Amino acid sequence: MRLALFQPDIPQNVGAAIRLTACLGIGLDIIGPCAFPLGDRALKRAALDYGPLAQVVQHDSWASFLIAPERREGALVLLTTKGALPFHRFGFAAGDTLLMGSESAGAPDEVHEAAAGRVRIPLTPGARSLNVVNAAAMALGEALRQTGGMAAMVER
Repeated sequence: MRLALFQPDIPQNVGAAIRLTACLGIGLDIIGPCAFPLGDRALKRAALDYGPLAQVVQHDSWASFLIAPERREGALVLLTTKGALPFHRFGFAAGDTLLMGSESAGAPDEVHEAAAGRVRIPLTPGARSLNVVNAAAMALGEALRQTGGMAAMVER
């Protein structure tokens, strides 16, 4: 299981995603370009003391992400407000990558087309969306529950 952030806009969300994935023991892909500088120094600052636990891979572009070795296993599952299927009804597999669009623009058509699954979080009528990392945490929790990843963490 992996989490991927497509062209993130907000540095604090990258930091929160690093902490989330470090705590869950899963990899994080950051797909550029980002809306802010994200060099090694900035990445270390965002990771805080979770750096040693983090498995972060930066990709220069969507194209480089698609051919990366980390992408060889599982399906791309896009979490989107346009998804037809609620995330808890999707059948996740252990090698899947949960993909989040950018905070300001979401995901472009080419990203939607590459996704094997497009899921959403049901929200109260009138609510637009959740914070990207809060949404990722909800969907990752369900994906790990379905694939036995939560049980594996409890046994550690």
